Amino acid sequence: MTVAPAQPSNALPFNDPSRQRRFVKIGLWIVGLAVLIIVLKLLGVDVIGWFDDLWTQIKEVPIGYIVAGLLFQTGQTVLAGVSYYGILSAAYPGEVSLAPIVTAYAVGVAMNNFLPANIGTFVTLLMFVAIIPSCAFAGALAAYIVQKIFFTIAGTFVYLYLFLSVPGSFSESLGNISNNPVVSIAIVVSGAFLLVVVGRIFWRQVKKLWAQAKKGGVILSQPRRYLSRVFLPSLLSWLCKLAVIGIFLAAFAIPVTFESIMWVTGSGSLANVVSVTPGAVGITQATNALALSTCCDVPHGTAVDYSTAQQLITTAWNVLFALVLVVWVFGWTGGKLLVGQSYTDAKVKVAEQKEQRAEKRRAKREGMREKAEGS
Repeated sequence: MTVAPAQPSNALPFNDPSRQRRFVKIGLWIVGLAVLIIVLKLLGVDVIGWFDDLWTQIKEVPIGYIVAGLLFQTGQTVLAGVSYYGILSAAYPGEVSLAPIVTAYAVGVAMNNFLPANIGTFVTLLMFVAIIPSCAFAGALAAYIVQKIFFTIAGTFVYLYLFLSVPGSFSESLGNISNNPVVSIAIVVSGAFLLVVVGRIFWRQVKKLWAQAKKGGVILSQPRRYLSRVFLPSLLSWLCKLAVIGIFLAAFAIPVTFESIMWVTGSGSLANVVSVTPGAVGITQATNALALSTCCDVPHGTAVDYSTAQQLITTAWNVLFALVLVVWVFGWTGGKLLVGQSYTDAKVKVAEQKEQRAEKRRAKREGMREKAEGS
């Protein structure tokens, strides 16, 4: 009787039954990583310095704060992934599993920490396309828009709070209301008008997202399901984000108040919008330091140390967490192929979007020039 050869176990590293070949592959990976670090060093990317800074920051933060912060950081990522699962499971019933969706989202979060142009977000969307049989990129993009609705509302709340809580903005203007009633009334009316304008701008943005999402976001037609499977996990994810900020603020003896957390949240969001560096490195520290100085009189050095520590530690954890999930959910070989192909496709998508925006600008300029020549 012929005995069939044993199949390699999926539990084996590299899915290879030969111990010798496994050690050779491990050695090649180590050599490859060393070569990569050297190449990055020659290109001006100080990887060794980054790890040195990370270790320095870790030593300055008590271990209890790090553990608590990373626990909530994990919760933030997982819960946001759960909200994506709620959206996609409604759009593609029977085709979606929780673990792959959370993993795809975690990969995007990790990549956005060190890649430009939010390529990590495109990687997540393309991974959705790869792991959901009926999902096209338009469907994945619709899921992104639906998921963004809550965070747009949350961001609006933060910005409005910051506007209303600028130290002395109202007390200085209205302190002498009895002496200058006309001026004071004008200030109140102007302030109310500005609030209405700001509110209408943000509300228009929310409605625009909602209208776009309805094209592919089936769950929006089921309000109760949307609230329980998308809105609630998103809210909990956002609260975990606030908890991470509060924990690291406490680690550096910075007052942990609703005001300080909102100022850090708003300044971090602003840094992500205007930054051209991966992960908004540098500008995040600058905006956080300015915010903490404004709201809580925190010394610049302390604020920068806090911001740097939080960003380095959470970034390292996001990368490690994503790597573990990819290997656990997809396996080493499958995960490497899936992420690699999605990353390649994401770069193409980003390039296409840039070209489309450039084409629209060119068309707009030509239209204006033709209009000017015609007049």
